[in-house]
Amino acid sequence: MKLDKVQITQFRNIESATIFPSPHLNVVVGQNGSGKSSFLESLHYLGFGRSFRTNKHKSVIQSAQSQFSVFAECTDHKDEQHKIGIMRNTKDEFLCSINGERSQRLANLVSYIPVQIFTPQSTDMLIGPPTHRRRFIDWGLFHVEQSFYTQSVNYAKILKQRNALLKYQQIGKKIDIAQMDYWSHQLAIYGEKIDKDRQNYISALKIIFKRISEQFLPEFSLEISYNRGWDSETDFLAALQQKLPYDSRIGYTSIGIHKADLKIKADGALAIERLSRGQLRMLVAALQLSQTLHLFEATNKSGIFLLDDIGAELDLDKRQKFIEALLDTNTQLFVTAIEKDHLSFVEEYNDKKMFHVEHGRVNEEQ
Repeated sequence: MKLDKVQITQFRNIESATIFPSPHLNVVVGQNGSGKSSFLESLHYLGFGRSFRTNKHKSVIQSAQSQFSVFAECTDHKDEQHKIGIMRNTKDEFLCSINGERSQRLANLVSYIPVQIFTPQSTDMLIGPPTHRRRFIDWGLFHVEQSFYTQSVNYAKILKQRNALLKYQQIGKKIDIAQMDYWSHQLAIYGEKIDKDRQNYISALKIIFKRISEQFLPEFSLEISYNRGWDSETDFLAALQQKLPYDSRIGYTSIGIHKADLKIKADGALAIERLSRGQLRMLVAALQLSQTLHLFEATNKSGIFLLDDIGAELDLDKRQKFIEALLDTNTQLFVTAIEKDHLSFVEEYNDKKMFHVEHGRVNEEQ
């Protein structure tokens, strides 16, 4: 999916903006505080329904206004036209619009446009908690495996029911064994299916990642492994039954796909212990690029990639390598920088557009 036209209203310091981006490379230049990151943040809402900078939707609504909106006209890989958009207000209500039909299911919106983002905080995926790495895996599955969203929603609902039973026992109530068996069996059904999808996804990603990592970090031998969240020698239901006494004491389900993690090693040691900060940034770039390539190869779909303040994260040579690799995947790219000099190499690209942001106004440079 490519964005042909974007309209933003009352989003942070952007009162109103309409742009017609290039289907390939878009460079957004502006000083700190000018609104360039806010511009990317608005596009992020189209792909995630949320900000990458805050969990509070109200904080992105322009001061003294009651709502913001982001609408876009798009073209998919079959050259079909689509109109999508999102609105959120100060009451924390939201509304999605998809080709004229209104919806309150974010999944309907975000499935249209695969959006990825690289920011100064992207290394949190590696150094942060396992939640970040599970999100990385599940983003790829959401856009590649049609059944994944439904499966994951069902798993979360069943996990909530099982945990409620475990907490009920903690307050001295007698546990209903029949109910516990039922929810454990249901959790195992969905957990095993999601685990299989994740393992298949990681296996496919490994092949691409090996090739990309050899280009981005040739000085290291990098390996990816997936820990599914319980003993690899035991099926999920048996593991749940073995852990039941422990889970009853602590009041929640201690194993399962909700405890899974992605491990990355460099020369046999954990990457976060072996690599420098700059090398970790390149590792994240290699992982995201691998995911972009896998999406294109598996579905023939191209997405949107947002690169925020790339000059603060990568040196000039690595910036060029990353951007060229992304453009080779037919990705629509939006890159922000404080100065044009941070992206001097883009002068040689023909199919690009340059935008300047100042005081919340986004203007295309001719």
